[in-house]
Amino acid sequence: MNINLNQQLEQNLDYLKLPSLRDNYTELIREAAEKQLSHLDFLSIVIADETAAKQHRAAQRRIKQAKFPVIKTLDQFIWSHPAKINRAQIQNIFTLNFISQKENVIFLGNPGLGKTHLMTAIAYQACNKGHSVRFDTAVNIINRLNYAVQNGKFSSVLREYLSTELLCIDELGFLPIDQHGADLLFQVISGRYERNSTMITTNRQFNKWNEIFNNDNTIASAILDRLLHHCEKVMIKGESFRMRAPVL
Repeated sequence: MNINLNQQLEQNLDYLKLPSLRDNYTELIREAAEKQLSHLDFLSIVIADETAAKQHRAAQRRIKQAKFPVIKTLDQFIWSHPAKINRAQIQNIFTLNFISQKENVIFLGNPGLGKTHLMTAIAYQACNKGHSVRFDTAVNIINRLNYAVQNGKFSSVLREYLSTELLCIDELGFLPIDQHGADLLFQVISGRYERNSTMITTNRQFNKWNEIFNNDNTIASAILDRLLHHCEKVMIKGESFRMRAPVL
């Protein structure tokens, strides 16, 4: 191709924000010539290539914004470890239909059974499928909101937790929550009710949730009422993976 034409083409592709096509168009032209593609077939391939690249970049942005502590996938999960787990139920959750239906998911079981792994894997899948995600522990959410209250930024921080399509709250019940923290968490749960989906991991049976919130039955009932109304409950039983004796 003419050098000036190449430069003009690259400038136009930069202006149109088509970096993948800018970097690969010469190779695409060569392949099209070798395969004797029609103009329509060539155009279709070019557009599909740029679309795939744009989707990948968008997914990477969503993954970064989710703030995962570590990336986990379903392929990495050891299904043989928990004594009891409904694999078909979890695979159905991986279809992500619960997000479009504004439903919730709660993973309940003792520590070390893979609850956080599964929640992270589902949330990672959601990022790749175009959904906005935010991942955080229950304590970090409360601490961040409390700091925002003290600095006059409560509304904007709360809006972050309310607007994301999928909010993952890890380790609810691992540490006690005082009255003020319970009130803050209630605002998150209440604000998301029937608007967006929430996933939670907890080691406490639902009839013990009052113990999480300083024995406040009222706030525990109010939070459970909103979470369980449209909710998939995943029960996992067994001994902690981390506490297994090493194989000698």
